[in-house]
Amino acid sequence: MSASYRKSKMFRRSRVMRGSWRVWKPRIVFWIGAIAIGVVSVGFAWAADQSHRLFEAITGTGSYGFLLPLVLTPLGFALCAWLALSVFPNSQGSGIPQAIAARHLREDKDRSGLLSLRLAVGKIVLTIIGLFCGASIGREGPTVQVGASIMLAAARFGGMAQARGLILAGSAAGIAAAFNTPLAGIVFAIEEMSRTYESRANGLVLTAVILSGLAALGLVGSYTYFGETSVMAISRLDWLMVAVCGICGGALGAAFSAGALRASQRVRRWAHPNPLKRMVGLAAVCGLAVATIGIISGGETFGTGYDQARAMLEGDPISPVFFIEKLGATFLSMISGIPGGIFAPSLSVGVGMGATLAAIFGSSIALSALLGMAGYFAGVVQAPMTAFVIIIEMTGDHEAVIPIMAASMLGYITSRMLSPEPLYHGLSRAFIAAGIRARRADGRTVA
Repeated sequence: MSASYRKSKMFRRSRVMRGSWRVWKPRIVFWIGAIAIGVVSVGFAWAADQSHRLFEAITGTGSYGFLLPLVLTPLGFALCAWLALSVFPNSQGSGIPQAIAARHLREDKDRSGLLSLRLAVGKIVLTIIGLFCGASIGREGPTVQVGASIMLAAARFGGMAQARGLILAGSAAGIAAAFNTPLAGIVFAIEEMSRTYESRANGLVLTAVILSGLAALGLVGSYTYFGETSVMAISRLDWLMVAVCGICGGALGAAFSAGALRASQRVRRWAHPNPLKRMVGLAAVCGLAVATIGIISGGETFGTGYDQARAMLEGDPISPVFFIEKLGATFLSMISGIPGGIFAPSLSVGVGMGATLAAIFGSSIALSALLGMAGYFAGVVQAPMTAFVIIIEMTGDHEAVIPIMAASMLGYITSRMLSPEPLYHGLSRAFIAAGIRARRADGRTVA
């Protein structure tokens, strides 16, 4: 064998290896990104839970500890609003509208203003501070923005071009890891994030959900978010409650959604002359109102509402006005502009509404709480498939699949009739418009 032939063979082999690395590098980076989403989501969940427990411990000590939120909550809201505007712009609110808006923006520079590792860090830190101050927020919506940010960063590093599909995959992986609901993550990506079925992105979504889910399982094991329930609809009264909870939940969800959209628009116009000063002031006022509601409710409306929701799903009664108080605290936390989601608080509002309706009609508290959660959640997000899939996975209740599906569908139909614009997509328009204005200011062509 001649020396020239051996050199030619070695050259061809090196070209194949380089070609193989170019093929495998994006895949490996994508897999690492998906696993990172699972790990970060678990750490975020732990830190958020510890933060709220610390708030409860501080406010539960001493004779006048219950009055501490009157100082801590407004100051915490003001701090979060100031940091969100001055240090981590576009970290406000849930984070789901930012992820939706990023999918509509075509340039990487525009997307990076809504999804970046810096924003992900800010989102996590500020949500934890908000929970420490007693805000009625959740970590699940923020996990969507965090997951999409991690996946988009992985796309840049790995040289992947499918930004829209990767944002979808990161968002789905975030929801799946946050709730330990892999099917709900997939359905959420299709129904809520994209509003269409994209065959090119389904493989990315499925792979991201599997890998992030495996990472989460490896860290915390298998669990259901609200524990195991096994209620079912048997009597005529039970089926009546399906209709009542679905329709009432949809109407209440539509009222919350429409009110939040209108309030957000008015707040933006009002704050325009001096956004930093006015939004920080508004956040402090909202924080004071949230603290007042929390004190009146005996501390029940602070935080995510997870403990209260789980108790009602197990059949324990609660104050009949809890859901109204929780809805008010969640609404105020949302319009204050601080980072934080509405997923978990909305679930507790729906559970509280269902439990109150159960007391009125004399039906099962556990079943009505489950149905109320389905109807209200579907009414708020206007995504019925996501609603019933996520609730079934969170409760492990396969005995009431049809009633949960029916309540979710009734909630969705009622909400669409009363408030046609979906909440997250309505909120995303402000971020899309801001991206277009920034592009015009830079002299770039608007596509």
